[in-house]
Amino acid sequence: MKIGFDGKRAMNNNTGLGNYSRYVIEMLAKYDKNNEYLIYCYNYNKNSRLINIANKYNNIHLCLADKKINSSLWRSFFISNQLKKDNVDLYIGLSNELPLNIRKKHIKSAVVIHDLIYLTHKECYSFIDRIIYNYKYKHSCQNADIIIAISESTKKDIIKYYNIPEQKIKVIYQGCDDIFKKESTLEEKTIVKSKYNLPNKYVLNVGSIEKRKNALLIVKAMVDLPKDIHLVIVGKRTEYTKDIESFAMKNNFNSRLHILDNVEFNHLPTIYQMAEVFVYPSFYEGFGIPILEAINCSIPVIAAKGSCLKEAGGDNCIYINPNDSQNLKEMIEKVINDSQLKQEMIMKSKDYIQKFSQDNLSKCFFDMINQLHK
Repeated sequence: MKIGFDGKRAMNNNTGLGNYSRYVIEMLAKYDKNNEYLIYCYNYNKNSRLINIANKYNNIHLCLADKKINSSLWRSFFISNQLKKDNVDLYIGLSNELPLNIRKKHIKSAVVIHDLIYLTHKECYSFIDRIIYNYKYKHSCQNADIIIAISESTKKDIIKYYNIPEQKIKVIYQGCDDIFKKESTLEEKTIVKSKYNLPNKYVLNVGSIEKRKNALLIVKAMVDLPKDIHLVIVGKRTEYTKDIESFAMKNNFNSRLHILDNVEFNHLPTIYQMAEVFVYPSFYEGFGIPILEAINCSIPVIAAKGSCLKEAGGDNCIYINPNDSQNLKEMIEKVINDSQLKQEMIMKSKDYIQKFSQDNLSKCFFDMINQLHK
């Protein structure tokens, strides 16, 4: 078979959906040498991680757009002509979208839906963005032969908001890069600690710094913790970052707050591994890959109740009300001060996340592909 992928995120994003896209592409190429995998990109911006994957496997091919066509028009319509020309058997939209005319072109398709946050938490998006996302994603769900939801929570949202038949939706969880499973050496830890000026003892949070991610709750929880415990936040800055920094300044926490928005991907596992505990108090997520990353790095996890985070972390993480800073404070203290609890959380959580191994996830993808290829 020839299997095509929307390569926009794989080529242009170095976090989040970009990591997911590259993970799926490499996983399928690695486990199946019989199929060809065509990655369709508008821009060739020399993303080193995607280029390295493409060079590693002979069955991956990068396919670039005709630059005479506007990028949005190409992804929405004209890419379908290229898929037909290349005799693509199946096209997979890895980031919520499919070409609007793909069904008319009689090309089988699957779309990965990560979340419907623009509907569940409308305040996080502008009115115009909500209209655009809703139109594109709903159309993709209606026209895809199969919808891949990255969690049971996202599946329920697709059924609720788009009235899609349950049998059309297949839940295939996310996994995280194998780089998070490798223990860093003492030398690597020394280099990374020096490069990012990391404190000796810190709580870690990873993810774009936006209101929905709720990092301000961690600062509120930590203000009265011992002065040697710092907070490290790794993520892209947004306007919400100013709220966090302002609160920290007013509460004399600014010297204990470290915000890193320029972390190299290969340094991220080491930053995880040197943390005392990973805290992820997000109000809503489609899945929560940073939880998997933390567990793979042997770090205990405290996350929020209320969305799908327990699907990612299992029963041996601690879950708190995302509005309760006092409870979060107590749980951080409890984990840091109880080494036996910490080790138990890590060991049992590692057992749980075996369900997200590449072996299991690749089997789910190939079952879906074979189902469509009958």
